Amino acid sequence: MGKDKDLLFNVSDIVKRAKLAMGFKTDSELAAFLEISRPTLSNWIARNSVDFPLLLGKLKDLDYNWLLVGKGSPVHQAKFCDSELASGEVELIHNPKTPDPLDDRSVMLYDITAAANLKSMLEDRPQYAVGKIEIPGIPKCDGAVVISGDSMYPILKSGDIVGFRSISSFSNVIYGEIYLVSFEMEGDNILAVKYINRSEKENCIKLVSYNIHHDPMDLSLDRINAMALVKFSIRKNLIT
Repeated sequence: MGKDKDLLFNVSDIVKRAKLAMGFKTDSELAAFLEISRPTLSNWIARNSVDFPLLLGKLKDLDYNWLLVGKGSPVHQAKFCDSELASGEVELIHNPKTPDPLDDRSVMLYDITAAANLKSMLEDRPQYAVGKIEIPGIPKCDGAVVISGDSMYPILKSGDIVGFRSISSFSNVIYGEIYLVSFEMEGDNILAVKYINRSEKENCIKLVSYNIHHDPMDLSLDRINAMALVKFSIRKNLIT
């Protein structure tokens, strides 16, 4: 696949960050560390396509957000959740642009599958509440849900728990961030977890996956019934 303006990662930049983190000066050194040939690494860069399982497996001590999209810091600083509803490492997906106190607090986990859509769940949250998750040092959230699908892999995968903050107006959208987007398509209610970009089409937004096997999609604003900014994820979880 050639380079595509809709892809939210740049393999050339990823390679540069990998070399920086590992202290390598040449692509050949990185290729040797990854146990691939130098031409294979060059092909990754030329095609803007990368073997994610191999790369992330070899660089598992690095912060994936920093390595893949340049956000955060190279060294992964783990936070953990340990409660009856979920347990595992907590990764902050969104760094607020305004001060947000990071105190120990609880986040309500909701059953999104029991609601017609995200809007219905938000309007009658107590009905869909499963229980509270205690998470140290987490930004303020309106709740958390379990997601499905692989469109945001490897940043998010099916079964991950994500915390969210709902938005009341499309004017509050932060382009380039991950959102829960609830909309209707051919009579079906769909909940997507996607990057939100500006669309070239009028009165639309562009839904972009991290997984390159999913194509971007222009979505009309009048089909959206609710949106929420994703603020954290829990990768290893146990649901009871």
